[in-house]
Amino acid sequence: MKSSQYYPVLMVDDVAAISAFYQTHFRFKPMFESDWYAHLQSAEDETVNLAILDGDHDTIPEAGRGRASGVLLNFEVADVDAVYAEAKASGLPILRDLRSEAFGQRHFITRDPAGVLIDVITPIPMTGEFAGQDA
Repeated sequence: MKSSQYYPVLMVDDVAAISAFYQTHFRFKPMFESDWYAHLQSAEDETVNLAILDGDHDTIPEAGRGRASGVLLNFEVADVDAVYAEAKASGLPILRDLRSEAFGQRHFITRDPAGVLIDVITPIPMTGEFAGQDA
């Protein structure tokens, strides 16, 4: 199977609120919006997309309906320190403070209003036991 595009779809209660969150804090722009679905695209990179879906919408088989759970979105950025400062200034919940990891990431973790975890990352050189490994 050759995919032409891949993006996560978050099933939530309040499509408008979650869409607004990603537009405000992560620079997404709406490509399509309705009361039950929003397709968002990064304002900086058209290949980065995210969709927000009402978890009870009838397009979803009943057995699959629900809410986003156990999801961690990774956003790789050029300057995680600047994004961290913006996130704190905006009052986003900080679940993991900014830190550098031996496995090659400088990152922090926040969450959206639906409870989806968001890990904002800048790659850094690996150290210690991870040095020289490809990630």
